[in-house]
Amino acid sequence: AFSLYKIESGKQYHFNDIINHNLSIVLTDNLSAEKIFLLRSLFMLPSTQERVLIVEDDVNLLEGLKEILEMHNQYQVMTAENGKQGLEILRNNVNQPPDLIVSDIMMPGMDGFKFFEAVREESRWMKIPFIFLTAKDTKKDIQYGKLLGVDDYLVKPFDPEELLTAVQQRLRRQRMLNVAMDSDISTLKRNILTIIHHEFRTPLTFVVAYADMLNDNNVAEFDDEELLTFLRGVHEGARRIRRLIENFITLIELETGEAANNFEWRKRPMVQLPAIVEQLCYQVREEYQERKVEFTFTFPDNLPTIVVDHEYIRSAIVQLIENAIKFTDKDKVAKVAVKLSTQDDMLYLSIRDNGRGIPEEEFESIWKNFYQINRPVYEDQGTGTGLSIVRKIVDLHNGTVMVESEEGAGSTFTLALPLQQGLPNEGQNN
Repeated sequence: AFSLYKIESGKQYHFNDIINHNLSIVLTDNLSAEKIFLLRSLFMLPSTQERVLIVEDDVNLLEGLKEILEMHNQYQVMTAENGKQGLEILRNNVNQPPDLIVSDIMMPGMDGFKFFEAVREESRWMKIPFIFLTAKDTKKDIQYGKLLGVDDYLVKPFDPEELLTAVQQRLRRQRMLNVAMDSDISTLKRNILTIIHHEFRTPLTFVVAYADMLNDNNVAEFDDEELLTFLRGVHEGARRIRRLIENFITLIELETGEAANNFEWRKRPMVQLPAIVEQLCYQVREEYQERKVEFTFTFPDNLPTIVVDHEYIRSAIVQLIENAIKFTDKDKVAKVAVKLSTQDDMLYLSIRDNGRGIPEEEFESIWKNFYQINRPVYEDQGTGTGLSIVRKIVDLHNGTVMVESEEGAGSTFTLALPLQQGLPNEGQNN
């Protein structure tokens, strides 16, 4: 009563044979290499032995676990008797790190929790899944491990089948995640290359053209006003290229998981937030000197402190300020109202403009990578990455971002970020 999958006319194969990695049927029926590859890809099967690192201070148990996994000839097993030895093995296998780590918790020298934290501190090891081995009466250990982000647990004593099932499921899930990420990254690369071809060409043309004029032997023929125009053209083109590169780097970090690693070691309290927001507003206005822009600020006294990645939060704020200016018609004064407030352990930053507004049916689409609102009409909106970057940065900080908008009347974007309990207020008046 098994489900069947037809590979070739007249030949049928059981799903469970393939899923359980039993490829003897496939290999003995003279399937082509292409079909074998297709089967492996379809069912997320490994093309080579997968590497498993076992860290356990009980030598007898360690050898038993190793023997169980090696019996099936699917795994290349490495062993260590404590966390320090485990780290040494990882450092000695930089080019071939383990695909999975199985670790005890209670060990001398470096216990499982400290070992896990040390592994997660290295960006190259962050994606290695972890299974902890724990005793029945250690519920606190399980809760603590879940807070750290441990993938799975096996409670001692367990039988060999439980171990094999846990290892197979965790590795298969990781393969699926890797395939999905590879696909997402490939799509991201294609989109970036397409945008580079279009968006870089215009500012680069201005930079080269104006620079050529300034480099010309007849530069003395130009008056001061013309020379100033050339210099501004070079500056504007270079500024736009720089912003494009910065946005792409940030987007790639957010999409590949590198941003999460950055966040862990870069986050720190952000004091003087009103002053920082005001500075960023005027900084952006300097880059849009051809536009008329007016800011109004509403900042409370004694604003609580937030703990953030300063670089990413600054980037998110700049994206919203730029949007407020870009999406206001050029013949209008861009009026941008910036407000900070707090409520229920959250800090709110709202940026309201008097621009074109967003159709309600596009409220969800605007957060997608490379999405642009009515591109043929609004050519000045850029790459379509700004709001996507904003949402991903806010998600990284366990916050939310909201939009209210009315076509022809403007939009309000609000960032909500969690306050950190126990940190002092800023005690400032802005």
